[in-house]
Amino acid sequence: MAEIIQKDGTWTFDGSTLRIVPGSDKSVGLLRRTLGEIALPLTALAGIAYEPGRKSGRLRLRLRDGACPLTQVTAGKLPEGSDPYVLAVEPRSAGVAEYMVDEVRNALLLDEVPDGPVDAYLLPGPALPMTVGAGDGTVSFDGRTVRLEWTWHTDDKKTAAGPVSLDLDDLTAVHWQPARGLADGHLRFVTTPNGPRLAPGSDPLAVELNGFKKDPLMALLASAVVVRMPHPGAPQRQLEAAAPAKALEAPPAAPAEDHDALLRRLRELGELRQSGVLTEEEFTLAKQAVLKRL
Repeated sequence: MAEIIQKDGTWTFDGSTLRIVPGSDKSVGLLRRTLGEIALPLTALAGIAYEPGRKSGRLRLRLRDGACPLTQVTAGKLPEGSDPYVLAVEPRSAGVAEYMVDEVRNALLLDEVPDGPVDAYLLPGPALPMTVGAGDGTVSFDGRTVRLEWTWHTDDKKTAAGPVSLDLDDLTAVHWQPARGLADGHLRFVTTPNGPRLAPGSDPLAVELNGFKKDPLMALLASAVVVRMPHPGAPQRQLEAAAPAKALEAPPAAPAEDHDALLRRLRELGELRQSGVLTEEEFTLAKQAVLKRL
């Protein structure tokens, strides 16, 4: 058993599972506090290292590629304050940190855990349902449907499409990009891999992120969606076996009262295109989003 307790959080390793509990210090990011405790199986780890520093050191985990949906989505772009796999260590606790490194490395060697990629997620992702408001929209996900709603400061061309609902089976990818410097970030849901890409501020399938406190929570929501999509490393035969079943599924019928509302939305979109508020490309994307709900 190895355990290290810091203001930043507590890591406990019992030989097969590394438990990570975020601390209550103000430097602990909102994403880590929202995600809460993580039970990380040894098989998800590729390595661990301690990086000493004058004011504070860092314990840093390296996960196997594809093991965690959050690291899959963020691709190393999370700031350290939001990264659940980095622990700030006080200089006086350096010896404890080094002991933790030795224990985890020895277990990886004894269990002969490979450090290569995996073909299935080894962590479940955050609890559902989940709703996050950041940037120019609010995104909610219940395990089957992603819903995007817009705030008062969303671009007019985007609000013209109204709230957007996306079925999990219609998604082919989820892209998250944090804000960097003067460049805004985004969370984008992709339904047509080779389709045109609008700017996030005009795309009804994207939320534009401006670099504020709640932005990282969009990455957490993205991971909740991604973990329920086909794993990118899954054997091709599994993906091919799933495709026919998906094609045979009948789309759910919209309730009668929703049907008339959606037809009205289509007419409104046509009028916005004719008046020049929407471009042809924007009209097509918005129309597709409405038709999927019919």
